Amino acid sequence: MPLPTRRLFLRLGGVAVAGTAGALAPARAAHTPDETFVLLRRRWREVTAGPGHDSERYRARLAALGRAAARYRASMATGPDSLWPDQAFPSFVATPRRLRVMAQAYALGLADAGLAEAVATGVEHYRRHVYAAGGDAPGNWWHWQIGVPKALMDACVLAGTWSQALAESVDHYVPPSRLHRYSGNSTAANRVDLCVVTLLRAMLDDDHGRAALAVSALSPVFATVSEGDGFYRDGSFIQHSWVPYQGAYGVTLLSGLATLYAVLRGSPWEPADRRIFETVERSFAPFVHDGACMDLVRGRSVGRRPFGDHERGREIAAAVLLLGESATGEQRARWQAMVKGWAVRGTYRPMLEHAAEPAFHARLAAVMADGAVAAAAEPVGHRLLPMSARAVHRRPGWCAALSMASHRVGHYEHGNGENLRGWHTGSGMLYWWAEGHGDQYSDSFWPTVDPYRLPGTTVSTLRLPDGAGAGWGDTRTPWRWVGGACDGTYAAVGQHLSGLESTMEAFKSWFFLDDAIVCLGAGISGEDGVAVETVVDNRRTAARLTVGAGWAHLEGHGGYVVPGQELRTSRERRDGGGVSRDYVTLWLDHGVDPRAASYAYLLLPGAGREETQARALVLPDASEPRPADGLVRVLANTARLQAVQVPGLGLLSACFWNAGTVGGLTASAPCAVLVRERPGGTAAVTVADPRCELDELTLTWARPVAELLDGAALLTGGGLRFERPADQEGASVTVTVRFG
Repeated sequence: MPLPTRRLFLRLGGVAVAGTAGALAPARAAHTPDETFVLLRRRWREVTAGPGHDSERYRARLAALGRAAARYRASMATGPDSLWPDQAFPSFVATPRRLRVMAQAYALGLADAGLAEAVATGVEHYRRHVYAAGGDAPGNWWHWQIGVPKALMDACVLAGTWSQALAESVDHYVPPSRLHRYSGNSTAANRVDLCVVTLLRAMLDDDHGRAALAVSALSPVFATVSEGDGFYRDGSFIQHSWVPYQGAYGVTLLSGLATLYAVLRGSPWEPADRRIFETVERSFAPFVHDGACMDLVRGRSVGRRPFGDHERGREIAAAVLLLGESATGEQRARWQAMVKGWAVRGTYRPMLEHAAEPAFHARLAAVMADGAVAAAAEPVGHRLLPMSARAVHRRPGWCAALSMASHRVGHYEHGNGENLRGWHTGSGMLYWWAEGHGDQYSDSFWPTVDPYRLPGTTVSTLRLPDGAGAGWGDTRTPWRWVGGACDGTYAAVGQHLSGLESTMEAFKSWFFLDDAIVCLGAGISGEDGVAVETVVDNRRTAARLTVGAGWAHLEGHGGYVVPGQELRTSRERRDGGGVSRDYVTLWLDHGVDPRAASYAYLLLPGAGREETQARALVLPDASEPRPADGLVRVLANTARLQAVQVPGLGLLSACFWNAGTVGGLTASAPCAVLVRERPGGTAAVTVADPRCELDELTLTWARPVAELLDGAALLTGGGLRFERPADQEGASVTVTVRFG
């Protein structure tokens, strides 16, 4: 099949296809087209169609698209209650999507003008029977104001058709006043979608005012927020007020803005605000692992279909490459290398192989074939986003991510009948990926996993109804101490946890190290008349599990050091979503209605059996074993203070739930602290105020601080005083000192 050319849609330019269905309003040829909009429509087609690529795989993509369009064209049968006999009517998603597929095939030069006529006929039929001006809008508002109008107008622009009647329908359901207030469901990703709809509406009849409105109404989207929907200073992105959402609404926002920047470049309405370009590496990239978007920022969409995380990862990659066309040369080069790295490492659903959209396939194929673009390696380090209660830790060979709940972030989101059993995803769920297991949470994990035993969580086993708690993410806890201290390499992260719809309460801390994560829990209580459990892990695998005295090892995955506690295990095959999957579960039973229960264990991603056996986690007041590489001492594990020390790293890490003292370090108020001593008597001190409440914080040591070498703190009485930690919004501050 020959490569498509731009001949057809460049010729169209914005003029209606000759001979389109008589049901359409008068053809655009009846008036003089505005050259600005002729170019804008042409640019829309070029951006949507993509640059093209001379490869067999790309041609196969086009051939598949052409066959689908021909099939839809041949089977279309207009009637009072249907457009396609095999489709329910009205269909708010599938029917408009089929029309867009047909229009896209035409724009790519895969069919003659008869296909554009069929698109025009289908759009007019749908408008008359479903989307007529003056009609009601029952059900989900999104279909009427975003989904349907965007698909129909996109199809019109791609096919070069025009309908005044469709313009009037859009005016009815999406009037300009929809963009006058930045509130309700006209924020963040929804606002971007509404602006895309408004720009498409402007393209229908060369409306300069609507085009200007589409761009000016974007302004609030770029602003950094401190509550509600939008981007936060730490890189968090929230939608629905309480749900971290880079992997769903955030993808929509980034894709929409990338399209708008590309289409409007060089036009009178080219966006001047460049802040969205900062979010690529700050807000989105931290949650993409080997081409898959982590589930902890995907809200209620996690269980929609297997490998949905990889699908969302591809959408982020597509948006990044498209936005890169409007970025600086340095940004574009960096992003291409990053996306290429994702594609090279993403072997479970290869990105290029599954890039269904021809435009993305062409852009990605060009990057993959470009020898001057080196695939970026997986980054190493820690990213803590306290405003969304999320953390990501990357080390050579493995990656981990933590999902928590707080007074500002819900346990989980359910809505529209989705994610009804995601109850405990905010109870300290600890995701981790070792080499060879990038599909751990992808392959039907959510429909088959035991929802009461999500890895890392501490939960009451009280049975919950589907959709427990308020809908749309308002399942927050009353507690403010959620977050921690991070120096970019290591982190001390804590969560004051309340169970969802239960009396369970716990203090949980995670200390992220080079090859391990120390997991502590204390003050665990409950009065539900049922057991409380901490799930050390729940792996979707049939791998061999070996359990020793104080340790366990899962072949091919990693190890666990669990000293002085009874580790319970099970192996089962679970059904859900029409499939079955194997699971190995390890957990600690705190008993029925526990009082001040605790736990301590070491997670060793990727570790071998011998390495696991050799590791030691020394509990408070326990005799220390012989020195070992990677020895970790637990200095405190109570409801007032949790702390660890790693002598080999010179590291002292603590979550102070109250003011207190540990290891010669005293904190004057609740905080998180990370101290890394260096040769020569210096140390890097990292502090954070997770509650965002402190006017000042003082740290003192058994040996005084002699000199402040670098950073924003005051030397006082042999210690350090940090002023207005609350102003950091939970972010960490690092200073360098010299001890006396």
